[in-house]
Amino acid sequence: MEILPTEITDVLLLKPRVFGDDRGFFFESWNKKTFSAAVGRPTEFVQDNYSRSSRGVLRGLHHQVAPSTQGKLVAVLAGSIFDVAVDLRPNSASFGSHVGFELSVEQRTMIWIPPGFAHGFLVMSESADVQYKTTEFYSPAHERCLRWDDPVLNIPWPLSGTAPILSSKDDKGVAFVDTKF
Repeated sequence: MEILPTEITDVLLLKPRVFGDDRGFFFESWNKKTFSAAVGRPTEFVQDNYSRSSRGVLRGLHHQVAPSTQGKLVAVLAGSIFDVAVDLRPNSASFGSHVGFELSVEQRTMIWIPPGFAHGFLVMSESADVQYKTTEFYSPAHERCLRWDDPVLNIPWPLSGTAPILSSKDDKGVAFVDTKF
């Protein structure tokens, strides 16, 4: 597995080695030893989540506050998405910054989003199946949502002039300047 740094320290792209032939393909999607070495500490995942969404659906920007902050390892199992991580760590040099990447089933690239980040994605294909592992259990009491279109964050969502499809919860996201970290 190839581990690639991003513009924000601690957010990583993971590219598995894919072995293919006329029967199909095989790749190792996660290895605890390799992953823990890449992030610099042992990491335990406690929950896997799976979603299917239609083109134009935007999910996020979601995060959980202490003591239930979540790290996420995100993979696309069908289709393609534009995936975004926003640094919410107040003492970080990249606080308030974001990175975004296209992830697709063809690329098989995954993204590691450590605890202390908000996460969201926009579906770019007809539909997309997304699976992500989390380092903490889902906690409704600690869940928060930032506005996807916050002007301070200025995320360049590839919307092609169309409005995204949002859940009512995501449509009521909080502005970055009003968020308590």
